[in-house]
Amino acid sequence: MAAPLARAEPSTAQITVLYDAFGKTSTMKKDWGFSAFVEYGDKRILFDTGNNAEILAHNVEAKAIDLTKLDFAVVSHRHGDHTSGLSHLLKVNPAVKIYAPQENFGVFGSAVPGTFYRRNESLPADMRYFDGKPPETLRFGSPWPTANFEWVTKTTEIAPGFYLILLNGTWGADLEVKEISLAIDTPDGIVLIVGCSHPTIEKIVEAARSATNKPIHLVLGGTHLLPAKDDQISSIAASLHDHWNVRYIAPVHCTGEPAFAILKEAFGDRYVYAGLGTTVLLGPKVTVRAEAGQPEKQAMDAEDLRSYRQVMTRGPLRAFLGGGARLSSLAQ
Repeated sequence: MAAPLARAEPSTAQITVLYDAFGKTSTMKKDWGFSAFVEYGDKRILFDTGNNAEILAHNVEAKAIDLTKLDFAVVSHRHGDHTSGLSHLLKVNPAVKIYAPQENFGVFGSAVPGTFYRRNESLPADMRYFDGKPPETLRFGSPWPTANFEWVTKTTEIAPGFYLILLNGTWGADLEVKEISLAIDTPDGIVLIVGCSHPTIEKIVEAARSATNKPIHLVLGGTHLLPAKDDQISSIAASLHDHWNVRYIAPVHCTGEPAFAILKEAFGDRYVYAGLGTTVLLGPKVTVRAEAGQPEKQAMDAEDLRSYRQVMTRGPLRAFLGGGARLSSLAQ
């Protein structure tokens, strides 16, 4: 029998960070939030849309990305720093399919059976919902009523080798969050793209491995370690590196400064700097290409830290950072 053909590397395999609060970039605007443009094989995917539609539009133009040619978009969860750019996306590509988690009364719209509430047949018709004759299904609205949302209710392979990992998030101020992560099956293992990791990054990695039965080659995205203490971060970093055997990690967004440092120490030369404007090149060895005219970097520097802190103090997490004096000191 002939030997099976080796699986070929796709012609394009890269992820470009379009939205974040740090990065050495002269042409893109920093803000609190996350968005990434994923190119793998014949697929072009927008993952999350950042915190501000105008900033997303600016950054997309700076990278010369054509959002009209997307295969689909993924919105990881309902929080504004991941969804607010949807209005720009829908302006330029109104028909694009957008995968989003289904939640009852969620911002993406939802539906429940017309029988979801108890009835009282003794009431007159004008005191009853829908005059006592409710529709079979009640559909709830969305800030994006014309969007082509595809609601995700479970972990699903949406195209060959492309998986949406759905988990419930119970970590942080908003305790009931459904979140989608994108897992791509590559010859080197799973490339896992996460939005905010509200279900915890360890559970997402576990779920991705379970769904694909493949090792994790790269984790890129927000790991939600911002509220964690150093000993918790160290334990999670060790678990990712030693127990789950994550080969490369590219933390961004809500990871937090202490976690950037601890993860860099834990992963060494397999820590991938993915500041705003950086393109992460996928393959057996994960490398990066910085924005044109900017140096390639291995970790955050003083400029990154200043910009990250400044954006945090005016972003959606401001209420959790304390009073004015503390905010001012953080930005220094």
